[in-house]
Amino acid sequence: MAELDITETVHYKHSAFETIGSPAVNDEIVLTPKPVYDFFKRIFDFVSALAASIVLLIPMAIICIVIMIKDPGNPFFLHKRLGKDFKEIDVFKFRCMKEGAENIEKTLTPKQQAEYKKEYKLSDDPRLIGYEKPGDGETCFGAKMRRTSIDEIPQILFNILIKGNMSVVGPRPILRSELEENYTPEEQKLLLSVKPGLTGYWQAYARNTVGYVTGKRQEMELYYIRNRSFLFDMKIILKTVTAVLFGRGAI
Repeated sequence: MAELDITETVHYKHSAFETIGSPAVNDEIVLTPKPVYDFFKRIFDFVSALAASIVLLIPMAIICIVIMIKDPGNPFFLHKRLGKDFKEIDVFKFRCMKEGAENIEKTLTPKQQAEYKKEYKLSDDPRLIGYEKPGDGETCFGAKMRRTSIDEIPQILFNILIKGNMSVVGPRPILRSELEENYTPEEQKLLLSVKPGLTGYWQAYARNTVGYVTGKRQEMELYYIRNRSFLFDMKIILKTVTAVLFGRGAI
């Protein structure tokens, strides 16, 4: 099968990666061992997460207080996801949704449920903290947390530093249903052969423009795993920082 140009695949301008190459859709599903890369990546994850946790400790405490004032309850939310080698992990987040939001049958209309089940997100989510009327999904407190990626900060302390079940860069943590609906069995093995990441190729470069329906998101996630390297990781981190600073919220 002919290869797809990644710059055409994602319909997104990212010149830093134009020379990386093209992912073959049906390439043999093989993970190339990279023991040196894996060893130093864990060291980088630990050191960077430790430094970030120290700097962010006070801001995290303030965010917890604000969340509890706006919507009383636990300021943290634990998402059940699949990690490396199909092990179930708890992904820590600041709670940007109202209490009980995980029960979509009670909190979403049938139309909203159908939209959510396609890409696991909504264009105007009524479950967000501060949502009061249609359209608030872009401007309410919960939406701002999500757009700026503030809700992902606890993963630095709990998942990367303490538990070590996530990395700074990797494929996005995934639901079991999400995995089974969008990846073949062989692709599932490849996707879960590495730790999920706080940010990644798809998150940093095409999160808001590429989804599962077209198959492009899957291509980007698997492409990263096949081509992971220190240089690739550094470019993704740089792009993530730029995106967050300029308000696109990459992670």
